[in-house]
Amino acid sequence: MPSQTWLDTLPRNRLIAEYSLWSADLARFEDDIRRTEPYADIYHIDVADGHFAPSLLFFPDLVARLRKLTDRPFHVHLMVADDALLSQIDQFAEAGADLISVHGENGTVVQRALERIQALGRQAGIVLRIETPVATLARWLGAVRFVTLLGTAIGVKGQSLSDEACPRLVEAGRLIAEAGRSTAITLAADGGIRADGRAGVAGLRRPRSRRADRLAARPARGCRLTDGCRDRH
Repeated sequence: MPSQTWLDTLPRNRLIAEYSLWSADLARFEDDIRRTEPYADIYHIDVADGHFAPSLLFFPDLVARLRKLTDRPFHVHLMVADDALLSQIDQFAEAGADLISVHGENGTVVQRALERIQALGRQAGIVLRIETPVATLARWLGAVRFVTLLGTAIGVKGQSLSDEACPRLVEAGRLIAEAGRSTAITLAADGGIRADGRAGVAGLRRPRSRRADRLAARPARGCRLTDGCRDRH
């Protein structure tokens, strides 16, 4: 398990590389974690219920087994319906999540969800879908340490970064600064960010120039984030 202060000790002089385990070889999780661990600051675990998002992804027992393979922090991104959210928080916290993010689109249960995450001793984050106004973030900035903006449609692999993604990062960065939370909150770009020849240059450099502190990257098999991708300006 990471130390209790892991979030405060992340590098501040470069982008934070967060590797998505959705892109691992599902039959070779251990091999892929060993391969990427030297380059990953955080592992990103997408959880989807087939309702809130179209995919069905990850479950607590699997996360508990993966927890034994690495000391890197686990960021669990919950894409689940409102009525299941609190129970999912409990289960993934027990399984070994270090940071749990919920969606602003979960509506009236969001505040209770953030409070539950904190009560369980985990770091709390908020995520917005690409179509949700960035201004929605303002009400939760005092309660979270991570803000993640999706750069593609939710829960679908293989998409390119939306043209709206970078301006949204600028707006979110301004809101965070206005709230006096720039040193407390990590602003994250997630989706359409890959290190292969198809989307690597656009996907990795554009968020870098728009205030993102962290990239949730989905590298192709055999690829890793380059040194240029890992630098933070």
